[in-house]
Amino acid sequence: MEKVYKAMKSVGSFNVVLGILMIVSGIAFGVLVITRGAKLLKHKSDLLF
Repeated sequence: MEKVYKAMKSVGSFNVVLGILMIVSGIAFGVLVITRGAKLLKHKSDLLF
């Protein structure tokens, strides 16, 4: 029974770390998208379609 608790503890900590990494990468990706969009809006007059 103790092995099960140890396995659950390690899986739980892994999930917490993975969740934190996903949040950080999501925020970083969002910032990049916003800055690229702002750059496109700044040079909107230069774009030709």
